[in-house]
Amino acid sequence: MSAQRPLAPANGEPVLSARGLVKRYGALLAADGVSLDLAPGEIHALIGPNGAGKSTLIHLLAGTAIADAGSLRIAGRDLTHASVRQRARAGLSRSYQITNIFQRMTVLDNLLLAVQAHDGSNFNVWRPRRSETALDDRARMLAADCAIDAALFPRRAGTLPHGEQRKLEFALALASRPTVLLLDEPMAGMGPDETARMTELIEGLRGRTTMLLVEHDMDAVFRLADRISVLVYGQIIATGTPAQIRASAAVREAYLGDDAPEIPGAAPRAAPGAGEQPC
Repeated sequence: MSAQRPLAPANGEPVLSARGLVKRYGALLAADGVSLDLAPGEIHALIGPNGAGKSTLIHLLAGTAIADAGSLRIAGRDLTHASVRQRARAGLSRSYQITNIFQRMTVLDNLLLAVQAHDGSNFNVWRPRRSETALDDRARMLAADCAIDAALFPRRAGTLPHGEQRKLEFALALASRPTVLLLDEPMAGMGPDETARMTELIEGLRGRTTMLLVEHDMDAVFRLADRISVLVYGQIIATGTPAQIRASAAVREAYLGDDAPEIPGAAPRAAPGAGEQPC
């Protein structure tokens, strides 16, 4: 059976549209009427302080948590009540804060299983997966896209350095050729060199899929994002370009402070109270 193709958005329509998402955990309102649109092909960053509700929103979009209210559409299709599997088949994929790979399997077998799961195959499960040339070729192309060295293919995935494990997880998330990719802190636990390599990897995939990036590394966020939404206490307080977010007094007060990265080519920041406009 062939894999179902992800849905394509209609002209001018957001590839993902969330409206009024609400999630309560007892007395805690983790998502307070969150609305968010992702344009086709953009890298959209979601930032905010710890406890703002960023991971909750990722769970609501992915279907691993059920919203108490609100709606979700992907490429115009209502998926508000869809399961995780149904959302994945509609083109939604994600990575995790904690690396989620098959630790005891080789790097190549991780890639082959991911490709097999999403591309479909008619071969007997007991026949070696590498006997299917098309799957092997696709796995190797996926590795190349994610800068995974072929010399690592025989290694057990769990023995790789942390940065290489994160690249492998990124490749597994891309195996489904997603319409929307949710990236939940892909730089978590990385050193400066690994963060730079992951940033370059994401930059190199710009335009091939729509990405929602949750990340605390502000240098990476301001380099990568086409637009940024700022989440504070379960509410989005601003959405705009990196330059607009950088210049927003409300955002600096709530989260960024005065130490946020400068935006290359942007006008210098106005002094506080010097006529700044909210996003």
